[in-house]
Amino acid sequence: MMNTPIRILGLDPGLRRTGWGLISVEGSRLAWIAHGVIAPDEKASLAERLLCLFEGVAAVVARHGPHEAAIEETFVNTNGQSTLKLGHARAAAMLAPAQAGLQVAEYAAREVKKAVVGTGGADKDQVAFMIARLLPTAGSPTQDAADALAVAIAHAHARKAPRQAGTSAAAVMAGLLARERKTA
Repeated sequence: MMNTPIRILGLDPGLRRTGWGLISVEGSRLAWIAHGVIAPDEKASLAERLLCLFEGVAAVVARHGPHEAAIEETFVNTNGQSTLKLGHARAAAMLAPAQAGLQVAEYAAREVKKAVVGTGGADKDQVAFMIARLLPTAGSPTQDAADALAVAIAHAHARKAPRQAGTSAAAVMAGLLARERKTA
């Protein structure tokens, strides 16, 4: 049976720079397709910057036709205003693939780092190093684009996990629920 390549769009949201990366997955093989950064004018209003992010991601989706999308979750820091603005940028980036009919998977930064480097505490240099090894044709992407490619790789690994056991995610969940009912 022949595997059909799946194109996955990874997004690393930010109000100043949103990284995007597109990979192809065929079986266990990963291949780089494209990557880039959407950088709105920092002097523009918040609404204009969010519109720029939305339109930029929509253009990537239209140009490359991904089958699936994934985004990094918002990192909550001590500055509530910064966290809120990052949440706005994340929403703008999520809407474009959703509008195109794609489901958008969400991953914590620790999950992404663990999938790519092997440890959730990896730093950005370690992530970039592994991106260069896993996707050598990507060249030297910027940090934002490398992070987005890492999100796409994390999704590629996560989407395969239930199938490796020969069962779907829905079947796994049904089994867990049935087991829970028996013990209740």
